[in-house]
Amino acid sequence: MVILRTPWIRFLDLLSVLVLLVLACGVHCSAKTVGPTQLNIVFILADDLGANDLACYGADLHETPCIDRLAREGVRFTQAYAMSICSPTRASLLTGKHAARLHMTIWREAALSPISDKPLLPPPTITDLPSEERNLAQILKAAGYLTLHVGKWHLGDAAHSPEALGFDVNVGGTHWGAPATYFHPFSGPSGAAGEFRYVPGLGVGRPGEYLTDRLTDEALKLIDVAGERPFFLNLWHHSPHTPIEAQSKRVEYFRHHLKPEFHHQNAVYAAMIHSLDENVGRVLDRIAQRGLNRRTLVIFASDNGGYTNPYRGQPPTDNWPLRSGKGSLYEGGIRVPLIVRLPGVTPPGTICEVPVTCADFLPTILELCRDFGNSKLVTPPGLDGISFAAQLRQPSALREHPELFFHYPHYYFNTTPVSAVRSGDWKLLEYFEDAKVELYNLRLDPREQHNLSAVEPERASQLRDRLHKWWRETDAQLPRKNPKNN
Repeated sequence: MVILRTPWIRFLDLLSVLVLLVLACGVHCSAKTVGPTQLNIVFILADDLGANDLACYGADLHETPCIDRLAREGVRFTQAYAMSICSPTRASLLTGKHAARLHMTIWREAALSPISDKPLLPPPTITDLPSEERNLAQILKAAGYLTLHVGKWHLGDAAHSPEALGFDVNVGGTHWGAPATYFHPFSGPSGAAGEFRYVPGLGVGRPGEYLTDRLTDEALKLIDVAGERPFFLNLWHHSPHTPIEAQSKRVEYFRHHLKPEFHHQNAVYAAMIHSLDENVGRVLDRIAQRGLNRRTLVIFASDNGGYTNPYRGQPPTDNWPLRSGKGSLYEGGIRVPLIVRLPGVTPPGTICEVPVTCADFLPTILELCRDFGNSKLVTPPGLDGISFAAQLRQPSALREHPELFFHYPHYYFNTTPVSAVRSGDWKLLEYFEDAKVELYNLRLDPREQHNLSAVEPERASQLRDRLHKWWRETDAQLPRKNPKNN
């Protein structure tokens, strides 16, 4: 049967075609304009990496071309601070609150077994990140982010694991602070007591695998699985924390490159850092391959200063020109590397000399996420951290952060219980055993060699009063006299 197509029918046909074309164009245009534009966050945290352990920070033996490239593409901070010990930094990073306010001022194992044979007894600190503290992962997850944790956790027992505190996925995170070994199967006896440790979630694996490589493998898988969904990836490597272990070929390479005049003399440690660097490069490459560069914030930092106590007869690192190392509240214990890259926001190859601290990460990340259109994200009240997003856009911008505080009311191999405040160029330390104070001008004396407390008694008194006031404001816990030593 032949159907005669009247002008009216032909008009309807044409109108239908036009509607379909408009709808198709609408879907196509919508896919381009309403597609995923939210900010991804990749936070790579090294463990015990010193402030000057990277080539871009002046290291002599260590080679870090991938991290150096990250610095050329972003902002490198020269006065970034952490707590002097790992767990307090991690807790502060996730909550935006000072470790002293959280009552988490020492690593978990030491909090469980406090020392009792010193002139002072440490305060009773908590061992687990409090569930009632709203942390970065929980905030981002509530806003639609896929939250991923890979590597070291060290913030609590099973009830305070990454999964219990806002992360959708956890690979490798436990209550332990270090692996038994960096080599497959990443398990075995650890420490003087021979405690059995392992790294969960890595599957079967194969002989010869190195933990830093394997954790990165898992992180890359998760980046791929995230697809177009915005994600927050915590890649918290164990390296270069003890045990100081590396692949033999890399170790031999650095042994052949040692020179007597170098400050860094540990070839195994140098090899660990080189492996860490390679794996940072792998993450950067995967982000680029997936076309995510312009909407992915990459942060590289360390959880405290470099560890300088001899390990197997040799110190892992030397924080020169900074004084001391991990545990201490001198600059070598609390100053850390920090590099941040966000194309289109961070000016490439710039240096920021403005002091920032680990508590500042949460408000900074949330501000940047809001800039990318996520209006659901609200910065919680009562934070100690202050956003440094303005310094990422303009590294020379001034910042209101009048004072920085550090609190370690415990003993370590290189310090007795101590608290400190930095105000501008001036820094005061007060030791609890004898109430001794030390005052340094960090601009003129970055190595903290000249105690000016006797020369500047009024300034020392003012800073000491401010430190004591801060103790009260944060309910910072203080050590007490040991009755057995009186």
